[in-house]
Amino acid sequence: MDWSKSKSIFIFVFLILNVFLYTQYLGVYTQGQQVGVLGEKTIEAELKDDNITYIELPNTIKSVSYISGKVRRFNETDFPENNIMDIEIEDHHLIKATFKVPIELPNTQNQALVDFMNYYVDEGDRYVLWEVNEESKYALFFQQINDRTLYYNVSGFVKIYWNEDEEVYKYEQTMLEKIEELEQEEIAFSPIQVIRALYLKNLLSSNSHVTSMSLGYSTLVQLTQTQVFAPTWEVRVRTEDGENEEYFVNAVEGKVIDIQLSSMEKEEEE
Repeated sequence: MDWSKSKSIFIFVFLILNVFLYTQYLGVYTQGQQVGVLGEKTIEAELKDDNITYIELPNTIKSVSYISGKVRRFNETDFPENNIMDIEIEDHHLIKATFKVPIELPNTQNQALVDFMNYYVDEGDRYVLWEVNEESKYALFFQQINDRTLYYNVSGFVKIYWNEDEEVYKYEQTMLEKIEELEQEEIAFSPIQVIRALYLKNLLSSNSHVTSMSLGYSTLVQLTQTQVFAPTWEVRVRTEDGENEEYFVNAVEGKVIDIQLSSMEKEEEE
């Protein structure tokens, strides 16, 4: 037997087999992609039937990571005496600052509040404005981690208060530090998949409109000092009657999260 010739034939056969298997793989992959697209078109069709609309969706993020952080401990010695404010530290993590002379705001519009934060609050640029309550006269800021908002966490917020004359007389602050990404990256739910999750939960009513979507973090595990945060989509919706609703969806599991605001309110009252 001519082994050299036989060897060439075997190599040729294996090459043909590899090409065949690769072609089969491409066929299965393409079919899977088409099914995925059809699935998305189906949910889009269902949304259209219920006249549920949405903004231009954010870009799909391929992978995300869970993160951990530690509650920052403060001491009164961290804040030298000054002529502007008196500082009280509660339980080593909550700063309560009272201005000796209230600081006048030009107005209570967003930019004026952000400017106040950046000038008077320690590391104020690490927080993002979340809510302005004109009736109760306060503004709530949430800490940002990796340029993403940490939603409703008692250990990462600033709340400033003003009086009838639009003068800030005090603020409260907590902060997280030593942020670390967990090594394993996870596949992230796309924006349309998040909308689908809300729709299947009957949380999107007919004639409603998704007004915004952004990726941030929510608290997954909250211990005394160390906490773990899950990547989370925040979705805002305007209903047919003009009501504004807010939902949170775990970006890895696709589960709708019920963030309990009562714990944050309880912390502030104590």
